[in-house]
Amino acid sequence: AAVAGWWFVRTQARVASPLVPLAHFRDPALGAGFAMSALVTTVVMATMVVGPFYLSQALALDAVRVGLAMSCGPLAAALTGFPAGRLADRLGSHRVTVAGLAAMAGGAVLMVLAPQAMGVAGYVVPLMVITSGYAAFQTANNTTVMGRVGAEHRGVVSGLLNLSRNLGLITGASVMGAVYSFGVATAASTLRSGAVAFGMRLTFGVAAMLALVSLLIASVAWHRARGSSLRDAAAAVAATAGGSRP
Repeated sequence: AAVAGWWFVRTQARVASPLVPLAHFRDPALGAGFAMSALVTTVVMATMVVGPFYLSQALALDAVRVGLAMSCGPLAAALTGFPAGRLADRLGSHRVTVAGLAAMAGGAVLMVLAPQAMGVAGYVVPLMVITSGYAAFQTANNTTVMGRVGAEHRGVVSGLLNLSRNLGLITGASVMGAVYSFGVATAASTLRSGAVAFGMRLTFGVAAMLALVSLLIASVAWHRARGSSLRDAAAAVAATAGGSRP
């Protein structure tokens, strides 16, 4: 995959009309948007991979109750999407992006800290915080990324956003699943429910770190984009002043 990716990038850099304009990745906001999209979908995928094991084996829920508990996450995301869009229009997409990432990090930390004795609520409440944050992030991040390109490039950029999400889902299913399995195996000397709970906490500890990395990326990208805008504005003022001289 790495060799194929290198070959693709090299080929695209040489052709006159590339399938994927590599200049998009030089824009701090676009590159950050793609990276954050991959990271946060990795976190969300962890809830779908680990959740059923924790609910059924650590909390001893049957299949119906597991399904009901897991459905709370998508429900929270669906209810958050519309108001998040309105907030992005009113407050700015960057603020909503940061708020969504902070909610995801906070939800993952709650998942780690919630005692097993809390039962289903100890999983469902943090899950809803994570998915609500994810919905807010996706709405704002998509607004930022799509607003950075012209109409002629939006189809390609939309496809790259979908690709980054798919990469995150694949990574979440494989890597986060491996982290969970490692955690369960590490605590194998304890009761099965305790080992599963430890694996879940280890997985969401990693998820919290991924969300914090995304927050850092968002902050760096915002400062770079702001600096670039200020330089462009200064250059425009200088050009105007130079052109007005006799």
